[in-house]
Amino acid sequence: MLRSKIHRATVTETRLDYEGSITIDEDLLERAGIWVGEKVTIANVNNGARFETYTVAGGKGTGIMAVNGAAARLCDKGDKIIIMGYELTSEPIRSKAVLVDGDNKVVKEVIY
Repeated sequence: MLRSKIHRATVTETRLDYEGSITIDEDLLERAGIWVGEKVTIANVNNGARFETYTVAGGKGTGIMAVNGAAARLCDKGDKIIIMGYELTSEPIRSKAVLVDGDNKVVKEVIY
């Protein structure tokens, strides 16, 4: 089940030589309920690419959204992406979406 997502975040940098992952502002991780090290699915709104990786915390309040390692080939700086975290459960759950602006600052939270 989809547990939470960060919707239409802006990629701030791509780092091909990093060992992998996506670095996300720690404030955004906390607001969305996504854990450091959690496996997430990324959907690139600009080019349709979808991939999985794990999360790394970036500085609080920085707005960082850095796609690292091989996945950096699937995104460009400025692309809009959706980061989705899932939960394996036998019960229905309510999903949370954190919508952000062009600077990756939260503008709205929605519970589905």
